[in-house]
Amino acid sequence: SPGGPTKEKLHTACSFFIYIYANDPLLKIFNKISFCLLHSQMQKIKNIIFDLGGVVLDIDFTKTKKAFEALGVADFDAFFSQYHVSPLFENLETGKIHPADFYDAFRRETKLSTNDPEIISAWNAMIGEFPKERLDFIQSLSSKYTVFLLSNTNSIHYDAFINQFLQEHGYDFNSLFSKAYYSHEMNLRKPYAEAFQYVLEKEQLNPAETLFIDDTKTNTDAASAVGMQVLHLVPPTTIMELGL
Repeated sequence: SPGGPTKEKLHTACSFFIYIYANDPLLKIFNKISFCLLHSQMQKIKNIIFDLGGVVLDIDFTKTKKAFEALGVADFDAFFSQYHVSPLFENLETGKIHPADFYDAFRRETKLSTNDPEIISAWNAMIGEFPKERLDFIQSLSSKYTVFLLSNTNSIHYDAFINQFLQEHGYDFNSLFSKAYYSHEMNLRKPYAEAFQYVLEKEQLNPAETLFIDDTKTNTDAASAVGMQVLHLVPPTTIMELGL
């Protein structure tokens, strides 16, 4: 087109090919094509911001849903899913409610008599593994980019995965990044623009030189809207396949 491809067209084309690759293993030939347009922008990239769950850490929302169903919560998706969060859970993930108060509020809203350990166990059921190859890959990127983390999480999950990581790998998870940003500490949550702007301003990053990688499209759309380069990571594609 006159004047060359726009950033929006580049994002759309890359997302299209990523979708094809992720949904048909017979089309792995498109692995390189899927990121070709992103690569055309990579010479401008100085910073990479990773999402946590589904990008660095394996998570399975269905495990938490089933665990709460076993406790008697009929429609847990109305409270929380990858694409939806209720006011109670948003308050938890933005640090506006203490875990003890969250447990009490959850019991009131569900009208169940579950105890705190049962709620914690069900809530943490989604937390999976930290594949070592992803950790090694992130460490290797530090020679080329300044690497950050921006995660929607909460103090319950944070304590669980930080302790899990230390036990499994023997060092502090946060040390992988120049800085790790968590929604419950920032009091801000993706996909709100303020969450992205908070990180950009704190780190004095140029959004056009910053790549944001997330497995939830509403989040990458929001990051793109504030001027960042974005990549919507669709399983089974992993960060090692991005050619960064």
